[in-house]
Amino acid sequence: MANTGERRAGWLEATRVYGDRRVASLFFFGFSSGLPLALTGATLAAWFTQTEVSLADIGLLSLVGTAYALKFLWSPLVDRLPLPYLSRLLGRRRAWMLAAQLCLTGAIGAIALTVPAGLGGWTVLWAVVIAFASATQDIALDAYRTEILEPEKFGAGAAALVYGYRVAMLTSGGGALIIAGQVGWGAAYGAMAALMVVGIAATLLNPEPAAEDRDATPERTVAIWLKRAVIGPFAEFFTRPGWLAVLCFVVLYKFGDALVGVMATPFYIQTGFSLTEIGVVTKGFGLAMTLAGAAGGGVLVARLGIARALLLAGLLQAASNLVFAAQAWIGYSLPFLTLTISVENLSGGMGTTAFVAYLSSLCNRAYTATQYALLSSMMAATRTLMASGSGFIVEQTGWIEYFLVTTLAALPGLILLWWMMRRYPEPERR
Repeated sequence: MANTGERRAGWLEATRVYGDRRVASLFFFGFSSGLPLALTGATLAAWFTQTEVSLADIGLLSLVGTAYALKFLWSPLVDRLPLPYLSRLLGRRRAWMLAAQLCLTGAIGAIALTVPAGLGGWTVLWAVVIAFASATQDIALDAYRTEILEPEKFGAGAAALVYGYRVAMLTSGGGALIIAGQVGWGAAYGAMAALMVVGIAATLLNPEPAAEDRDATPERTVAIWLKRAVIGPFAEFFTRPGWLAVLCFVVLYKFGDALVGVMATPFYIQTGFSLTEIGVVTKGFGLAMTLAGAAGGGVLVARLGIARALLLAGLLQAASNLVFAAQAWIGYSLPFLTLTISVENLSGGMGTTAFVAYLSSLCNRAYTATQYALLSSMMAATRTLMASGSGFIVEQTGWIEYFLVTTLAALPGLILLWWMMRRYPEPERR
């Protein structure tokens, strides 16, 4: 009985951390971070598909998210540079977040007033602005969440952030599709612009982290600032053994998943599923499967270590693409679509958890914001630059063959991981 009571007390103590205001606030910051992503990704692809834009152009549409792949270039500025007036009023981190959120609100509202006209219209231009503002918000938010919490609360803070992020992805993915199916795309994007008030309120109502070494002093010269803010993070990373292999692995690990993700919504629509069916099954039910997979990934990391968890989850991710090939062969079938989404999201959630743990383990705590921006930029390059030709492949092959190609595309990253595990044992302990 005593042991049972102690375990119960330990559990209550562990869960009490979620009542911390700073931890709870990260749910709303996560919502603000996750909301714009689908609006320039799967949701935008669905809009373009309904206006009969070619699959090749829809594949190239992924390039509007290039800002996510390049955000490491301006991350030192967000990390160190104060904004006039706003930084004095709110502090540096919240100033950058608020500026990005206001820009997002305006850009999402503006795209709601456009009509897709291929890759050269106003819709694409505003999508590029949304991606840039979203990437900037992510830089500031990654630094904010690291600095606002004590180390023992990092896990709870990350969990709150991820749940907010996933709820936002459901909202701007499934929710936007359902609204568009009922009242049109302009109303869907207008509603998403209004929901950015969640992030704005979180920024205004929560405190700024305590100022640290990043706050410039009058005697600090430009050369010293450049060395510490810009050169230092990259120099430290690029002097590590095997850094090039690490970057190649970061790019390749999710390549197969990225190829599926870019063309998934056009595939659903061309197979005959309605926007409401896509929203409910792939986004609503898919969210539950993703969260279950994320929990399973956490168990894998704890039991097997990061490297072995990455390998196992990567193999499952590759195998899940074969289920999409089966879906393409079967055609319209809601029960089989539910199975397809279950397998894909479970394996994807497991892989994402292990992958994020791996990326976090690579960051030097002295340069967390910039180094994480570098690594997440490499990851984003997979779904933007490398996946941009996916539409051309579909047009040349067909859906069944395309999903078989995506399965093969997952293998180079796994082979590289296997080699790294032998060449650099236990990389997760860096």
